[in-house]
Amino acid sequence: MIDPASQAQLKVAIADCIGSDQNVLDTLRTEISSLKSITRRIQPRLTTSISLVGTDGGNNQLQFDPFLIQLVRVVDSSNNEYCLEAVSPTTPIQKLNDRQLNKEGYPLTALGEMMAFLNVDSLQKLSHMIRPTDKGSPVSPSWVQVYRELVEWAILFALLKKDFGTDTLIVCDGLLRTKVFAQDLFQKILQGMSDRIDQHWKRNRRRVYLVGVAKHSKVLSRYRLAMALEGVLQTNYPAYVEVPREIEEKAYIWSEFARGNDRAEEGGEINKFVGGKMFLVKFGSNPRDPVWPVDIFVPQIQESQAIIGSMLADAINGFPVPHYPRCLQKAHENAALVDFDFDILQDFIYEGVRSSLGPDASTLDAFQLQDADPAQKRYG
Repeated sequence: MIDPASQAQLKVAIADCIGSDQNVLDTLRTEISSLKSITRRIQPRLTTSISLVGTDGGNNQLQFDPFLIQLVRVVDSSNNEYCLEAVSPTTPIQKLNDRQLNKEGYPLTALGEMMAFLNVDSLQKLSHMIRPTDKGSPVSPSWVQVYRELVEWAILFALLKKDFGTDTLIVCDGLLRTKVFAQDLFQKILQGMSDRIDQHWKRNRRRVYLVGVAKHSKVLSRYRLAMALEGVLQTNYPAYVEVPREIEEKAYIWSEFARGNDRAEEGGEINKFVGGKMFLVKFGSNPRDPVWPVDIFVPQIQESQAIIGSMLADAINGFPVPHYPRCLQKAHENAALVDFDFDILQDFIYEGVRSSLGPDASTLDAFQLQDADPAQKRYG
């Protein structure tokens, strides 16, 4: 514990820091205050909402040293499964390439279809973050997360081909921006999405909307206190406000993660990473209800009122997280591999290892009975 004398000294030091940095909060309040005047009330709309979610890498690792197998699984809020495969950090990249495209270059998966659309024949060309490592060098598991994200984008792209019986809102888990694509491939896939959405309207007069919802955002973290002090989104009705690009850019260390096509057209660097325009949205009627960052697909910015209105009914019924899209929560529930399912998959690891050990398989049985972390007993 910190002794009382040190506590008093620390209290003075903290107060001094806050006093010196008071101008920082004043600046944030000035930057955010203009949003109060452009806050709009959400008008409810009836639209079918579906959500697409991939498994979380941290929660779906089948761990057994020296193996670290991760599951790549993507489902929607209706529990339709679009992908289920196992990948480890040491999986050969060429083997993954062969899963996507056959020898003639014909796509075998949704990711293969996206690669064919982008005219790339390997994952290395699709993403600069996926590359073979030197033999004998440690393998970073982070590329598996990149692969998972590419699969999610590919399935979203494929989903936009299907026919929809009604106007439909597709809610993605996370903002519509990424850095996993090489060169300008992300912009090409965004244009492909826009074309497919336009085709739905031309053929069937169906509106298909695309949004991304995040639980956290650097923009919201930076301005949360300033918004409370300035009364932004402190309404007694559901409301939203569009976030200017310049405010986004101030919140991100890498400003290109906030630079959309609109900023590029003003003479800035080309937009390679951003497919959405950020809005801050409060679905509840209480001034203290949570505010969520929402990315609206850039070509649909002019329809923001209809899109956010379509999200309202689904978010009001949110459970267990109140005022958060229910379809997104259902998709997360469907995607998570827990309890009995996870135990079965973990057993598959042991069976696979046992079959590969041959005459040494009996050693594995004894190994399973050993306490993997005896140090945990100190908490008993």
